[in-house]
Amino acid sequence: MTHDTIVALAALGVAGQALAAVLALVGLTWVAGAHGAGRRLAFALEGYEHWLVFLISSIATGGSLFFSEIAHFVPCELCWYQRICMYPLSIVTLLAALFDDPRVARYLLPLPVVGAGVSVYHLLVENRVFGESLTCRISAPGGCAVKWINEFGYVTIPTLALTAFALVFAFLLLATFEPRATVMTHER
Repeated sequence: MTHDTIVALAALGVAGQALAAVLALVGLTWVAGAHGAGRRLAFALEGYEHWLVFLISSIATGGSLFFSEIAHFVPCELCWYQRICMYPLSIVTLLAALFDDPRVARYLLPLPVVGAGVSVYHLLVENRVFGESLTCRISAPGGCAVKWINEFGYVTIPTLALTAFALVFAFLLLATFEPRATVMTHER
């Protein structure tokens, strides 16, 4: 049961990475001046961005709780910092979605940015590019370099966290921009 859940979470992570790649391509085409795909995406998702962030952050929060409370993986220091950035997102974006408050997105953007930075650093420690600090070594059995999971040859816990932070950032960024049709409606 535990292994099946880990594989399911890893598969969700891979699907999230594919979605993040598509969103990144749309973003790159936007930066390059081709706004068609970006406008279509913004119109298709308008009003649902906070719900998507809520869904993603809730799955990430539930997954991290599963790892520590059911699989009994001891979270290291870096895992705790990632949790600090992810957990509030599930609560605040639920409230933002329920009360249809578009302004909240811009205030939440620093959380996935910081969380993604910690995830990247954790991946570098985990893959021994950087050495781990003393506090990392004593924070959990084996320290921050332990790969508690390694599905599909690369999906580890910080990989899952980075994927979630990337998606959360993308959808929060979309939520901060008012679609052109709405702006045009207000101008009339």
